[in-house]
Amino acid sequence: MRKTRVLLFSEGFGTGHTQAAYALGEGLMRKNPNIKCRVIELGNFLNPTVGPLIVSAYRKTVSTSPRLVGKLYRSQYKKSLNRITRLALHRIFYAQAEHVINHLKPDIIICTHPFPNAVVSRLKRQGLNVPLYTLITDYDAHGTWVNDEVDEYLVPTPQVKQLLIQREIPPEYIHVTGIPVHPKFWDQENKDELRAELKLSHMPTVLIMGGGWGLVFNQDFLGKLAARANDVQLVFVMGQNEKLVSSMREDPLFQHPNIHVFGYRQDIHKLMDVSDLLITKPGGMTCTEGAAKALPMLFYEPIPGQEEENCLFFVNEGFGEILESPEVVDKWLDLLSSRYDDVKNYRHELLRRRLPYLDPDNCAIQVLEMLSLIEEDYTEFVHLLADSN
Repeated sequence: MRKTRVLLFSEGFGTGHTQAAYALGEGLMRKNPNIKCRVIELGNFLNPTVGPLIVSAYRKTVSTSPRLVGKLYRSQYKKSLNRITRLALHRIFYAQAEHVINHLKPDIIICTHPFPNAVVSRLKRQGLNVPLYTLITDYDAHGTWVNDEVDEYLVPTPQVKQLLIQREIPPEYIHVTGIPVHPKFWDQENKDELRAELKLSHMPTVLIMGGGWGLVFNQDFLGKLAARANDVQLVFVMGQNEKLVSSMREDPLFQHPNIHVFGYRQDIHKLMDVSDLLITKPGGMTCTEGAAKALPMLFYEPIPGQEEENCLFFVNEGFGEILESPEVVDKWLDLLSSRYDDVKNYRHELLRRRLPYLDPDNCAIQVLEMLSLIEEDYTEFVHLLADSN
């Protein structure tokens, strides 16, 4: 029997879009082995020379001019990509997209970034007959996600569903699925065994993440953390910023037995399991992974735009605070060092009252239901979730 083919298109503008695509693909295949998933960063795939240059330029802009990024986000907030922009995207970067689709013969296309979403929408207007699902990967709904040709929207929260309804999208085409996280984040592992595997001490632990690109934290902030290394274990994960990792490892400030500096890691789920607090930029994927692990979070300098919206959602749901002052860091480090049981109880409470659409396998289950490929055991759960929304 031919497996159902799911083609997931993403882009490399930030790592979260592609991580969401892989997470959903892996989740679908874990729930139903008769599904075959393929993830492609479409622009980089079709233009392996030009694509990475554009992503690099975007990365530099985010790092050096975050307010400009926020201003552009807000100025275009209610606007879909116009006809001329779509045409330019198609001719410059995506001219061969139709050939890729025809070669892979998917039964469904799921887009986790607005650009391939717009390109597939254009192809559908020209006759492509493949269902298009759009997975919104932040806790907001920018206008660039919206296209008339989208068959179904997968959104993180009821609030985002309401934003799409305000843009005249019929509610029956909008499904509150949450943002998918990789199956590695679905389960809690044994903390003591993980500490031994990761060569970490048995003590209160703070995980500090700079995102996939390894964005730089303020030096004063890093110094404040390092000064508490006798009380708490500090695990820095600086992503693909190898230069930053090298400089931190050579800096006497971080040469303490309770301080660990890493670059890109594929075992973030394990590091989250052994940690008691996460300090991070509020990317949609990282925050969702932290919520899946019921990990309290402190959000560092959200970029105006989608990071602000991500931050607002998780603060309102009780998962953490914005790092607005040094006192916020001091409060949490004091809790970890002197009232550790209170922090552990807080995590248990987060897990107990976690919203249904933050259940880590929820997105995969709902997509299978929509494709009529779900196993009977999950059907009642999905119907109950739909009723709650």
